[in-house]
Amino acid sequence: MRYGYWWVVMLLLSFPVPRWAEDGQVPDKALCPACALKGETEPEKVKAHSEHDGQTHYFCSQTCREEFETDPLAYLPPVLPRPAPAITVESLASEDASLQDFAGKMVLVDFWATWCKPCLKTMPELQRLYEAYVDSGFVVVGISIDEGEDRAKKVKKWVDKIDVSYPIFLDAKETPAWHMFRVKAIPALFLISREGQVVAQWRGEIDHQELKSGIGRRLGGQAVD
Repeated sequence: MRYGYWWVVMLLLSFPVPRWAEDGQVPDKALCPACALKGETEPEKVKAHSEHDGQTHYFCSQTCREEFETDPLAYLPPVLPRPAPAITVESLASEDASLQDFAGKMVLVDFWATWCKPCLKTMPELQRLYEAYVDSGFVVVGISIDEGEDRAKKVKKWVDKIDVSYPIFLDAKETPAWHMFRVKAIPALFLISREGQVVAQWRGEIDHQELKSGIGRRLGGQAVD
């Protein structure tokens, strides 16, 4: 399936409010927000529900409901623009880095892992974007969420194999960057403006045409093949 994150958001927002919602009844099926974030597009049998900001959300399982309730904002349509969180990550040479190191640039943050096949498939596309726009003040920042003492070795192996030249970091600090960005599924990409605002984001299977268009538009209408 090729569904961008925004397609799922629009799907969630486009469902009309049926009579059962007005009467306080529970529907037989609904699109589970937790599953939608992972790429599900079909309504599922409702087994749980939860209230948030005056709205009722329906889930396919108690587990999904519990996931949602730990951090509801991570599962709802994002607020854009919003300030990018101040994160600290670690380079493959064990040096600290932060988004402030890229101040004045437009930054595409890519959360990925060596075990995530869709992530690895996306990286050559990100490399092409980086090469096309680097002279315009654009940079891709890859942040691996791999764990374990040998993660730096594993990440470097894949970076060399895929042949990417944009900066790659490890999410190795006590407070993970993925947690501060509320990442629940990867790949997860966040576009940060020169002013430090998150202005767009993509999760799950990435629509590369939408990604290219969004970046080109914000760089003054430039386009890349």
